[in-house]
Amino acid sequence: MNYCRLCNGISLENQTCFICMGILKDQGKIYDFYDDYSPYMEIELNKLADGDPESFQKSECVHLFVCEACGTQQELKIFYGC
Repeated sequence: MNYCRLCNGISLENQTCFICMGILKDQGKIYDFYDDYSPYMEIELNKLADGDPESFQKSECVHLFVCEACGTQQELKIFYGC
């Protein structure tokens, strides 16, 4: 069974901002920010509307990270674990 380590609280990603080298904080799945109901929809259904025609076949979850120092937003792909 594949799952996202961040969505399930199994691990934390320690990433740094590419602009100021500050610490990036995970804000959750990028799909949760599409509209009011998207956090309640299945990830596979959201992947059909994300603009990437191949994302449905990929074993990854895209998360939004925000830099605590400069506020830069970055989307990072988190690959599923087994």
